[in-house]
Parts: sequence; structure tokens; C-alpha cells
Amino acid sequence: MAAQTTPADNRRQLQSQTYQLAALDQDFILGESTRGIRLQLEYAKVEEALRTWGVRSTVVVFGSARVHENGPPRHIAWYRQAREFARIVSELAGAKTSNGPVRDNVIATGGGPGLMEAANRGACDAGAPSIGFNITLVHEQQPNAYSTPELTFRFQYFAIRKMHLAMRANALVVFPGGFGTLDEMFEILTLKQTAKISQIPILLFDQSYWRSLLNLDVLVSEGLIAPQDTSLFMFADDAEEAWTLLKQHLLCAFPPRQDSP
Repeated sequence: MAAQTTPADNRRQLQSQTYQLAALDQDFILGESTRGIRLQLEYAKVEEALRTWGVRSTVVVFGSARVHENGPPRHIAWYRQAREFARIVSELAGAKTSNGPVRDNVIATGGGPGLMEAANRGACDAGAPSIGFNITLVHEQQPNAYSTPELTFRFQYFAIRKMHLAMRANALVVFPGGFGTLDEMFEILTLKQTAKISQIPILLFDQSYWRSLLNLDVLVSEGLIAPQDTSLFMFADDAEEAWTLLKQHLLCAFPPRQDSP
């Protein structure tokens, strides 16, 4: 009778990190060599959700996270106007389900507090969806309570977040803000200046604020931008004026987005 053999103990092999499926290995997925894959995943996850919701185009609203509805009088005014502007756009420009399976001019923000919250809140007032493109920061930024939950995203990489903010935009409205708002605004201005995106309307809200902050005539006089570059954007001082200006610049045509940055 042949002697029976005992199977070798392979528990160490089964428990080895290298034996894990690559897709389930968090240390591998979050490692240096897979950064490109993570960038791709951040793009693809959002793209899939937006397509599922039929979001063809957006109206992007930038503005400070530090402005609140109960702050100083000027902050209160900015918050109210951002909320009202987003309500008007969401009610009239194609974001609601009554317009069919394709949604146009859906309000999109950075997803955080302050003026981003105000814009998402305005869309909510209109019974329309809105998008929140949130970002992971050292001091954690929480999503506001008014963006549509299924359209509230969290990014690790600013580059992919900016790409999603730009690629479906039919218009950009920039409320007062600080470094982050300026960074995002000049990103879109540069894309428009260099024709990397179509000539979408860019509107700066509260002319007195922006004129006190920006002196682009210096860039013109030094030959660093062309004189016509100062016409890449417009000003508005209230929600109704902003809506009127955008309608005059073909927003009401709801063109499908064909290009990408």
C-alpha cells in the first residue's frame, strides 16, 4: 500500500501581497507606477456618470469658498446673486428632465462651500440637477448639501478636475474669489485665448471687484497680451443681467459640446 503524502502548507503564498489580484491590491493601485492609471480612472468614472445622466453641456460657476449667506453685506449679496443666477439658468436653459433625455447647461461648481454652495443651491431651488467637482485637500473640503448626490465627485488630481470643468462648458461665470478662483479662471481664459476650447462666454460677476483686482492694461502696455485679449470676458452686476448677457452670446442655442481641451 502506497504511503499517503501530506500537502505542503501554502498559506504563506496565499497570504502574500503579490498573490492579490492587482485590482484589489490597494498598495499597488496607490503606488508610484500606477499614477497614470489613477488619472485615467478619475477621468473615466466621472465621464460615465455624466453620460448616464445625459449631461451634454454645463454652465460652470466659480467663486470663493469663504463667502457665506450670513457674512458681511457684500458677501451676502454675492451669495444671493449666485443662488439666483443658478436658479434662472437651471429653470430656463435645458437642465431639467422636462427637456428630454439630454441635459444642457447644467450648473457645475467646485462642489464646496461658499459661492459654490450658492450655485448648487440655486439649481436645487429650480428642481434641476447640478454637479459638484470636489477635490481632496490637506484641510478636507466637504461637499456642500445641494449638489446632486449622484453628480457629486471627489478628485485627487486638480488636472483631471479642471479638465472636467472645462470640457462640457457652454459658459463660465466667475464670482469673486481668491487664489483658487483666479487659478481656475485664468485656466479657462488661457484655453479660450489659445483656441483650445470654443469661444464660450466668460462672465465676471461684480465689475467693481474685478476691476479693482485686475489691471490687464499693464499686460497690454508691456506687450504681454494683445489688446483684444481684454475682450475675452464680460462683466455683470446682477443675476438677471448675467442671464441676459449669456443669452445674447448663444447660450440659448444649447449647442452640443464637440471639442475638448
